[in-house]
Amino acid sequence: MFINHDPFLVIISSPSGAGKSTLCKMTIQNDPLIKLSISATTRPQRPQEVHGQHYYFVDRTNFDEMLRQEQFLEHATVFDHSYGTPRKMVEDELKIGNCVLFDIDWQGARQIKEKFDRDSVVSIFILPPSLQELERRLRGRASDSEEIVQNRMKKAKEEISHFNEYDFVLINDDLNATYNKIRSIIDSKRSERISRADLQKFVSQNLL
Repeated sequence: MFINHDPFLVIISSPSGAGKSTLCKMTIQNDPLIKLSISATTRPQRPQEVHGQHYYFVDRTNFDEMLRQEQFLEHATVFDHSYGTPRKMVEDELKIGNCVLFDIDWQGARQIKEKFDRDSVVSIFILPPSLQELERRLRGRASDSEEIVQNRMKKAKEEISHFNEYDFVLINDDLNATYNKIRSIIDSKRSERISRADLQKFVSQNLL
């Protein structure tokens, strides 16, 4: 018998190139009860990106207005572009019992943790096997200039310095193995968050 669990937030962070986006995509595709939080950003839209699917692309004026109206749960500036998590989507998903997955950096993770109680958030940091491998992955994209690669490598070291702020730290040297570890963490968290009301009903009906 399936027993409902109280929904919670899953934060996954990593330096660019460590595999975070792929791991988030795998998690969402294989679990219908986890929804991805889509951020608003002032970053220019890339050719392969879809508005409302990858990001909500907004100009600086609109972003600043959303910020003024406190529409973001968290926000941060990365590489001179602003990113923010719209509050309404997250609150709506939690109300209907879905968990919400955040693909955000350490700045955003800190802000989310400040707004929610500790038991309702699980945070995971993804490390690359080495800086050399991280640089190889970044160069493998072939779409970024040398300046961008170097900036991302510099930013990566800053990101990595915050790994100890997370509940779990995983080294992504094997994508499928890392994904399976994330699944185990989420499943364990679900066990902790079993709805007490539903558990009491189950015990009353089946065990007493």
